[in-house]
Amino acid sequence: MTVNTVNLFISHSWKYADHYDGLTALLEKAPYFKYKNYSVPKDDPIHNVGTDRELTEAIHNQMLPTSAVLILAGVYASYSKWINIEIRLARMMLKPIIAVVPWGAEKISTPVKQAADMIVHWNTDSVVNAIREVCRA
Repeated sequence: MTVNTVNLFISHSWKYADHYDGLTALLEKAPYFKYKNYSVPKDDPIHNVGTDRELTEAIHNQMLPTSAVLILAGVYASYSKWINIEIRLARMMLKPIIAVVPWGAEKISTPVKQAADMIVHWNTDSVVNAIREVCRA
């Protein structure tokens, strides 16, 4: 079976790095699924680019080669200026947005909910099937 690699941008807040790490681990363990992660690592120099405009442009460039954007949809996302900018960039580039509800979360971010093309729960099959559906991978 040939498995195509899907390019993904995973939006997240480094204050909640455990959610990001959990999602990437979930994707790594998925059978018959390969992806390339274009999200911004914590130690990436992109964080030191200077102005908000420069950081927005750097995120835009990271997101450009991707097929979809995954957003961890915890309530904290409602208060993140950068997640809102990433939503705007994804929409501008016509990238499908998949909101992933963190394990055990009862509420999700309203801006993320409104922007999402699909909302899935923290489950390997749900996340991978949503990626496949929006990317036709």
